Amino acid sequence: MSYLKFIQYIYLIFAAFFFYDAATKFKNNESYGLSLIIALVAIGMFFFRRHFYNKYQNKK
Repeated sequence: MSYLKFIQYIYLIFAAFFFYDAATKFKNNESYGLSLIIALVAIGMFFFRRHFYNKYQNKK
């Protein structure tokens, strides 16, 4: 189950990409709300996965 340790960091990569996308859309006066929401959900998923990974590791 060591792959679960690395999967959680993929969400941070997605969050960084969508924050960058939202910033470039903001500069170009385009709609950036959806990119911002996706970035916030990705950060939430990172902490969600991290919590349950640590919970799983403590049971072993």
